[in-house]
Amino acid sequence: MPYFRFDAMQSHHLNPHLSTTQGPVIEAATMYFRCVTKKAGEQSRLHYHPNEFMAFLLEGEFDSIVGDEAHHVTPGTLVHIPSNAQHSFKAGPNGIRYLYLKDRTWTLIGAAADEALPDKARSATEVARDFAAGKYPGQEKAPEQSQAITSGLGNCHYVMCNGFNGGKPSGHHEQWVNGLNLSWAYVQSPAGYEAAEVGAAHELLAYVVSGEIDTQVGADRHVACAGDVIHVPRGIEYRWRVTNRGPARYTIARSTARLEEQVAKNGAADNWRG
Repeated sequence: MPYFRFDAMQSHHLNPHLSTTQGPVIEAATMYFRCVTKKAGEQSRLHYHPNEFMAFLLEGEFDSIVGDEAHHVTPGTLVHIPSNAQHSFKAGPNGIRYLYLKDRTWTLIGAAADEALPDKARSATEVARDFAAGKYPGQEKAPEQSQAITSGLGNCHYVMCNGFNGGKPSGHHEQWVNGLNLSWAYVQSPAGYEAAEVGAAHELLAYVVSGEIDTQVGADRHVACAGDVIHVPRGIEYRWRVTNRGPARYTIARSTARLEEQVAKNGAADNWRG
């Protein structure tokens, strides 16, 4: 199915020992894509995971730590978290809502920054069971065995726009951040802008922030509006056109050749449900 809406999907709280983050999960072939929330003042523990992670803020403000760099994050900012980088988000007074992207070389379950990483990721079911029983479900504290990267990452925060209420763009504009496994774009397109590939070079997931986009993915057609997600598998023909109600603002999450090679060789992580 190439079209999704997060507000019509089941929400999951997957790491109660590390974070209050909740939201649904779209499990694509190479990536996990979510729209998640934190309530006012909620903060995650410093933690890490082997898969690359990107977070794009839609609403609210939060204080972010990635490695040893601290930033105050506002809407339109992308936070890039490389593999094994320690990180923590603390929501501001109005809570936060953000788009969340991880590659599928590991699951959705992380480890505290002062713990050794398990040989195999624990499942969300195992974590929830132990947490409900009053057991901290992480590994024995072993900071000396932690694989968390705590310094030397530099700036991992990219301001892609200053909010989403700008005027009408005069032309099509894309701003990209390219990691090793994941790429992310914030896009503004005027009415009538068209994009198409006979076969998508990479898997992609587009989220419509505002406006309307007339889309076709394979044989499926849909006029996507704010809150819609468009999934294009690698190799599938797609096209879209911003309607005359334009402009449209949207994000694009895209796999890289490196990630696709890793998944082809090792398979995609699939045990997060348990």
